[in-house]
Amino acid sequence: MRTIIIASIAIFSLSLASLAQRILAEEIVKKSHLAFYYPGHDLKARVLMRLISKDGKERIRELTMLRKDDQEGGQQKYFIYFHQPADVKDTTFMVWKYVGRDDDRWLFIPAINFVRRIAASDKRSSFVGSDFTYEDVSGREPEEDQHSLLRGERCGDSDCFVIKSVPKNPKSADYSFKLAWINKANFMPLKEEYYDKRGELYKVFSADEVRQVQGFWTITKRAMKNTQSGHRTEVTFTNVEYNWGIKDELFTERYLRTPPQKWIR
Repeated sequence: MRTIIIASIAIFSLSLASLAQRILAEEIVKKSHLAFYYPGHDLKARVLMRLISKDGKERIRELTMLRKDDQEGGQQKYFIYFHQPADVKDTTFMVWKYVGRDDDRWLFIPAINFVRRIAASDKRSSFVGSDFTYEDVSGREPEEDQHSLLRGERCGDSDCFVIKSVPKNPKSADYSFKLAWINKANFMPLKEEYYDKRGELYKVFSADEVRQVQGFWTITKRAMKNTQSGHRTEVTFTNVEYNWGIKDELFTERYLRTPPQKWIR
């Protein structure tokens, strides 16, 4: 009987330790999500995307990104205007991001003067030919995955938490699991590895430059590489400004077609 009691206590203690570890991992991921996607009340930035093929050929996308938070960690709105190249100039993209349900996404295609509603099933499609998906732009909700803290580890010059995230619903993501290196000091995600349904690495995100802008830690240079195809996308954020006072009226179908110049120039 004494042996059974000791064994039961040991099992119970392990269960408590596992629960505490899972709760800690969830808190780290939530803090990282807020630090990455919610700094400031709003954001305006000029963005340069370089789409680079395996053989080094480049395509350029230049755009203005606007973001407004309705509440921290909650509903957000995104508005993106494309300046170049010519085949996507004046294209606009808008997201109404929600918590607990699918986001609403719209794409205005000027060549045919048409606003296309992007279905929830398309959220994992390539964003304008890049290695980022539509979901990468506005972020995946932390609650959609089961998180576990694997270890502490250095990533570059930073001490990081290494978190493993597994989709609760396997059909909700293209990856079977993801590993993330999250800076212990500011919770910025410095590296992410995505593994496909066969468990093979297929995509790697890296934060190549992280600096403070108006007191907010900001990833101003980032990249996503498809390790299986060799294609990669490098993104640089310039003219980053927070708390601009962006108005709700911008995030409407009307302005998808005719965005105000003061916001996109």
